[in-house]
Amino acid sequence: MKQDSEQINFKDQIIETPFGDIYAGIWKYIVETKKIPILLLHDSLGCVELWKDFPEKLALRTGRDVIAYDRLGFGKSERRVDFPDTHFIEDEANNILSFILDAFDVSQFIVFGHSVGGGMSVIIAGAWPEMCRAVISESAQVFVEDKTIEGILEARKHFEDPKALIRLEKYHGDKTKWVLNAWIDRWLSPDFKHWSLKKDLPLVKCPLFVIHGENDIYGSLKFPDMMADLTGGVSQKLIVKGCGHVPHREKESEILDAVKQFIDKYIES
Repeated sequence: MKQDSEQINFKDQIIETPFGDIYAGIWKYIVETKKIPILLLHDSLGCVELWKDFPEKLALRTGRDVIAYDRLGFGKSERRVDFPDTHFIEDEANNILSFILDAFDVSQFIVFGHSVGGGMSVIIAGAWPEMCRAVISESAQVFVEDKTIEGILEARKHFEDPKALIRLEKYHGDKTKWVLNAWIDRWLSPDFKHWSLKKDLPLVKCPLFVIHGENDIYGSLKFPDMMADLTGGVSQKLIVKGCGHVPHREKESEILDAVKQFIDKYIES
């Protein structure tokens, strides 16, 4: 693996946008590849660093450059003081994505989103049909399910422990409480309870790979079933046995293999 890793360089940068500065990085092959890159979108508490070494392993397994960035307010990106509104998932496609693509000179991409990042991936595919060639959605929510609320309430209790908060501060610093509130308070708010991807999924015309852990505490198997059924293009579904909300960490090798097979099946370049 070490010898393989030497084929890839990691380079990070700050991307200026009218909304604030965004931290981003790319795991790029030393010898330039013509293959379409993969864009990673993190979950509600995530950031580039919390992907750990998965992006590098994904690059090595698929033979593609991998790009990831911290959403505004997260990780090393600029802080936010405003509370995300009910359209924050759509805003990533409408307000932010173009700056990421321009910074890395990307004309076509495969988008891979985890949890809320999976929902953002669906909307991006519908909004950027000429550039988005495939979607990999991992552990995404399709609507605000009772199980989703129960999982978030349990997480809120977990983060009442100062030790849990300190572990998160390692990645978000003094933005940590905002990160937590942006997730918990928004998803529990009455004005968000009618949010769903049902109208967005039919707009996805590219291949969609839906990954979901059978023991995901934030959503039942209704989510992957609906995504596969409602998408406007071809779909493939993987229910990961004995797995919770983070398949790429809990079942890393299985996910890497499955993602490679999916991409190889549907993407020629």
